[in-house]
Amino acid sequence: MLPTEPAVRGSASLFLSEAQRQGLKAGRRMLYVGLEAASEQVAACLRVEVGADVVARRKMMTANDVPVRIATSYFRADLFGGTRLGEPGFVRPSLQAAIVDLGHAFGRAEESLIARPPTGFERETLELDPGEWVVQVLRASYSTTDTPVHVLETICAASRHVFSIAQVPGHDEF
Repeated sequence: MLPTEPAVRGSASLFLSEAQRQGLKAGRRMLYVGLEAASEQVAACLRVEVGADVVARRKMMTANDVPVRIATSYFRADLFGGTRLGEPGFVRPSLQAAIVDLGHAFGRAEESLIARPPTGFERETLELDPGEWVVQVLRASYSTTDTPVHVLETICAASRHVFSIAQVPGHDEF
C-alpha cells in the first residue's frame, strides 16, 4: 500500500507487516544462503565481473499459504563475505541494520521492473500455471560513498499481486 507507515517500513519484515495489515496470513522461509555466480544484471549492479562469487540470500514469501514472491539479496563477497550476511537464517534485526553495522550508510537506490516468462525454478517455486508470467523488480542500493552494498531481486507471480493505493492523510490527491 502507498504510503507505507514509518512503523511498518522500520519493521523486521515489510512484507510480513503489510500482509498482516491487509488481513492475510503471511509467511516466509529461507531457500538458500551462500555464494553463487553473479548474473549479468546482478554483476552490473554490484560492479563485479559476470560469474564472480556473490553472497546470495534467497527466501520465499507466502500469503494465505500461496507462494507469491521470491526475494534474493545479493552482496559483494569482497565486502560482505565472512560477515553475518553470509550466515544461514534471517538476519536480526534486519539486513539494513547489518549493512549499517558494517560501516555503510544508505545513499541512493535504482530500481528496474521487467515482466517476463518465468524460469523453471521460478515456475516450480511459485507454483505457477502454464503461461503465467512473473514481474522482476531489481533494486540496487548504494552507500553515501557510491559503493554498491545491496541488490534485491524480487520475483512476483504477476497474477497474485494487487497494489492498493491509499490517500496521504490530509491530502485529496495521489
